[in-house]
Amino acid sequence: MPVADTSQLISGVAERYASSLFELALESGSIDQVGADLDRFQALLDESEDLRRLVASPVFSADEQRQAVSAVADRAGITGLVGNFLKVVAGNRRLFAVPGMIRAYREVAAQHRGQVTAEVTSAHALSAEQESELKSALKGVTGKDVAIAVSIDPSILGGLIVKVGSRQIDTSLRTKLSTLKLALKEVG
Repeated sequence: MPVADTSQLISGVAERYASSLFELALESGSIDQVGADLDRFQALLDESEDLRRLVASPVFSADEQRQAVSAVADRAGITGLVGNFLKVVAGNRRLFAVPGMIRAYREVAAQHRGQVTAEVTSAHALSAEQESELKSALKGVTGKDVAIAVSIDPSILGGLIVKVGSRQIDTSLRTKLSTLKLALKEVG
């Protein structure tokens, strides 16, 4: 029996929740504040393996997830729309899709501003100067202002993975080493 493709399910759920959150943010004039709060929550996810486990694991009850996420959000000063949003998402057993919801929100907000969003994966945090250079280079490629969403993944070792729409540029050291390994196997 084939395994169901959950990526489409997560994508659909993420887009619906992100659209609803964006509409609320638009009505209340808080698009940027909501984006900043979501970015703060994403940073917490990037930093904490325990939080990632809580978000991804079906073992925890909806109530346990809601209480834990509520406590984390309160401690991080994430209140208002995003604080309530996270509680609703947890109560509806959809925390597993929060990273996708954050990405989808960024895309909708960027489109609203006439920008494109680039998802950037880096082995370490980028300096303000590096982010500025990257935005400038991507603007040259896309012809539009580019909002970048950086996530940290030390496993890529170095370099960047940049996704803009359906295009992906992978200059990560991990990929280069894998390519080299394959080339050496073919030669040997």
